[in-house]
Amino acid sequence: MLTDSHCRHAKPKLKLYRLSDYRGLCLEVKPSGVKAWRFRFTLNGKASMFALGDYPTVTLAEARERCEAARQLVKQGVNPAQQRQLDRVKQASDAEITFALVAREWLQTKDWEDVTKNRRLDMLERVVFPAIGKLPIRAITPVHVLEILQSTVKRGAPTVAAEARRTMSAVFEFAVATLRADSDPVWPVRKAIPSNKTQHKTALTTDQIGKLLNDFNNHRCTFQINYCMQLMWWTLARPSEVAEAEWAEIDLDRALWRISAERMKARKEHLVPLPQQAVEMLSGLKALTGQRKHLFPGRDNRNTPMSVASLRQALKVLGWAGNYSPHATRTTGSTRLNEMGYRPDAIEAQLAHSDQNNVRRAYNHATYFEERQVMMQDWADHLDKWRAAHEQG
Repeated sequence: MLTDSHCRHAKPKLKLYRLSDYRGLCLEVKPSGVKAWRFRFTLNGKASMFALGDYPTVTLAEARERCEAARQLVKQGVNPAQQRQLDRVKQASDAEITFALVAREWLQTKDWEDVTKNRRLDMLERVVFPAIGKLPIRAITPVHVLEILQSTVKRGAPTVAAEARRTMSAVFEFAVATLRADSDPVWPVRKAIPSNKTQHKTALTTDQIGKLLNDFNNHRCTFQINYCMQLMWWTLARPSEVAEAEWAEIDLDRALWRISAERMKARKEHLVPLPQQAVEMLSGLKALTGQRKHLFPGRDNRNTPMSVASLRQALKVLGWAGNYSPHATRTTGSTRLNEMGYRPDAIEAQLAHSDQNNVRRAYNHATYFEERQVMMQDWADHLDKWRAAHEQG
């Protein structure tokens, strides 16, 4: 048996020679001085030699371990040299199967509306892909996942972190099912962040509403973000419905916004009365973006709508992130309109909350629009009053 001293002091000769260890392992000493580990074996009656690396990069102990692993393959009737080749091909193939590639493929398998797929893809591109999108999916560990979740929670977006956790886990499950991953690395760290319990923001007071609207008026953000925020308050539509609004949906002459069914959460067309303030703002905006598909085109791609994330970023800069989210506009509107004495049915219709009773739903759709026109004009006038009061105060 060899010792490390034997290996270290072996000198090159004019011809290649080998120092035997045991069970087929030997150290090959070349005239150039290179010392290489070799495993001699016989498979199917044919003698072969398998390279295990060079000494001293590969130590005697490591060479014995590699030799034993190769010997086990031979016992199974597998040529270790051919197996190494297959492993390299597999490794190269795995390197091309990135998380982003599998995630996009998984997304296409979902029977979702395009708007839902686009929102989920937007989250992946903002939160997950920058960290692990280009990594081979087999190379991703729980540590990678934990860093994504913790950093997302740290920046004040626990809901987004929860969505990222669910989505990543689904992608890995899909990868396992299609034999491109061995396990789901999300599972070990699934409880590393608090459970995502839906937290409804408290409705803003009239003073807070005035301050928020004033803060946006005085904020040096783009006119699109300001106008998008104003339209959301004037209509109480969902943030995504406003941010992705299309000019084809707007009828300024009739002061009407007709949101198509595919863009609505309940998948039913929604008619939104536009107060005079909104009509005036949109008339001016049309001169700026009317040639585009969307009222508020994206910053980087003018053929796509702006992201709701732009509103959240503006709120963060203004210091409102912890007290108010874009969706809380609807909570506030519902609370204040009820205080103003408007019928709950009309308010629910404005918020596009679907009535579970089919007869009532048809009746509400037919009779509440005119009532909502009056209500939303009154609401817009109150917003002006609250903003002016805070500005003067």
